[in-house]
Amino acid sequence: MHLHEYQSKELLAKRGVQVPRGSLCYDPLEGLIAARQLRSDKVVLKAQVHAGGRGKAGAVAVVSMDEDIRARAAEVLGKRMVTEQTGPQGKPVSALLVEEVLHIDKEMYLGIILSRGSARITIMASPFGGVDIETLARDKPDQIYTTQVHPLRGLTDYKARAIAYRLSDSKKIATQIMDVIAAMYNTFLELDCSLVEINPLIVSGERVVALDAKITLDDSGLFRHPEMELWRDRSQEDSLELSAKKDGLSYIKLDGNIGCIVNGAGLAMATLDLISLHGGAPANFLDVGGGASEQVVGDAMSILLDDNRVKVIFINIFGGILRCDVLARGVIRALRRQQVAIPVIARIEGTNIHVGRRLFEESGLPVQMIGSLDEAAKRAVEVAKTV
Repeated sequence: MHLHEYQSKELLAKRGVQVPRGSLCYDPLEGLIAARQLRSDKVVLKAQVHAGGRGKAGAVAVVSMDEDIRARAAEVLGKRMVTEQTGPQGKPVSALLVEEVLHIDKEMYLGIILSRGSARITIMASPFGGVDIETLARDKPDQIYTTQVHPLRGLTDYKARAIAYRLSDSKKIATQIMDVIAAMYNTFLELDCSLVEINPLIVSGERVVALDAKITLDDSGLFRHPEMELWRDRSQEDSLELSAKKDGLSYIKLDGNIGCIVNGAGLAMATLDLISLHGGAPANFLDVGGGASEQVVGDAMSILLDDNRVKVIFINIFGGILRCDVLARGVIRALRRQQVAIPVIARIEGTNIHVGRRLFEESGLPVQMIGSLDEAAKRAVEVAKTV
C-alpha cells in the first residue's frame, strides 16, 4: 500500500522530522488560498500521485505569487499525470500539495528497505540526493552507503552516527540527520513498512528538512494497522488489482496480451517465462492458490475477461487440492456469464483430470486442451498474434 507524499510527511513529522510548511488542496481556489497563506514570494505546487519522476512530467512546479496560481493549479488537478513510472495510461491527480520554497544548501538521500539477501532492515544513504536512486546507483555507485540493522540490537547510535557523518561533517547537521534516521527507522518498524524514503533530505541554513518523502506499507502487515486503510487512495490503484485483492487472489497486472490463470507462485513464474521464451507477453500474474473454490476460479476468470488487452487466456493448472473439475466449472461459468468469445488454451493435470476435460469438451466453448506445457505456451503465443 503506497502513501502519498503529504501522508508520508505527516507520519514523519509526528516523529520529529522537519518538513516544509504547506497545505493539501483539492481545487484551484483552495490552491490559491493556500499559497497566499504561506506569505512567500514563491510557492511550489506538487501533484499527489503514486509515482516518481513527477518533476520531469511537470507535476512539480515552482511558481511566483505574481503568476496566476489558480490557473496553474487547474492545469494539474483533475488531469491524468504521465510519468516514467505510471506508463502511458498515467494516474489521476485529485490533490495538490502547496508548500513553501526553501533555500537549499545541500541535497541528500536516505532510504530504509528490507533487504531480502540479508533478511535485515537496511539503511541506504548518499550525499547526493534529488535524483532517482536507480540513476544514482548507475552513475555514482560508490556514493551510496548501506548499513544493515541487527534484528535484536535494533538501530544503535553508533550506526546512525556513522551514516550521519558520511553525509555531513557539521556536528549540528549530523545530529539532526541522526534524529531523522531514528524517526524513519521507528516508522518502518511501527507501521510494518517495506519502504521509507526521503529524497531529497535537504540542509537549509541550519535546518535538516524532508523536502520529499515516500512510504510504502507491507500489505501483509495491514491487519495490525486497520486505521491505515483509511489512507488508501483507490484512485491510484488498478481497478482489476483491487478486484483481485477483494477476492483474495494474488494478481499483478503486466504489459502483455496473454492472460494467465495458474495455481502456485512457482508454476506461475514458470508460465510467464515460457510465454516470454516463445515470443509472447503475459498480461498478468494471477495465482488462484491451491484451495480455490469454483467461485474464486470464476472471479479470477472474470478479472481477465474484463481486461480489454487480453487476447487469449492461458490456463496452467496442476490439480492437487484444487480439483480439475472445480476449475473447469468456474471457468465455464465465467465464460457463459460474461459471454465473451476469447480463445482459451488450457493445460490441466491432476485430481479429477478426466472430469475436467469432459466438462470443457461438452461446454461448446472455445477451450483448446493441450497436454504439454511447452506446446500449450507456444500455442497461446501463436493465437495471441493472430487474434
